[in-house]
Amino acid sequence: MRNENLPEVWLRGPLPSIPSLLQPVAHALLQALEEINAYLLDFDETLLWQKPLGIASVGFHLQHIAGVQSRLFTYAKDEVLTETQLDYLSREGKEDSTITLAFLLENLHHQTETSIEQLKQTDEAALTEVRYVGRRQIPSTVIGLLVHAAEHTMRHTGQLMITIKVLSKGSFNQPSGSYF
Repeated sequence: MRNENLPEVWLRGPLPSIPSLLQPVAHALLQALEEINAYLLDFDETLLWQKPLGIASVGFHLQHIAGVQSRLFTYAKDEVLTETQLDYLSREGKEDSTITLAFLLENLHHQTETSIEQLKQTDEAALTEVRYVGRRQIPSTVIGLLVHAAEHTMRHTGQLMITIKVLSKGSFNQPSGSYF
């Protein structure tokens, strides 16, 4: 959870054991996690799967952020997706009354920790190595995959914030944190 007395993660200095070129990736993933926890602090869980105005549900965004990190970090390791990952992908966004907000937040927290640990183990010399994405084997690079995971995480964090605001009918109070 975000401590409102602290600046955004990227303004707190280098993260220990994260290679220099991957600091922005780690900062973005941790910032997203903090913001998501803050936005959902008083969220009405009965709204988890609602799709206001046809936009994606809060449940989808939480599943998707964790899923994207898992998949892109797997490709960055030059591995193929497991059956478990493919099954998870097929279920992203499908309403499931047995899935709770607490479960989704714990899953996201666990995946973000796993992603950060992988960043710590990533050799900067390997960042430009080619990696292949998906069944079509579309070429990318290690750094391309890791940066896209961070960018995609932040994109869905923003969309999640809007969904929460729409569902709360404008009563949403954005956590402080504008430093510009």
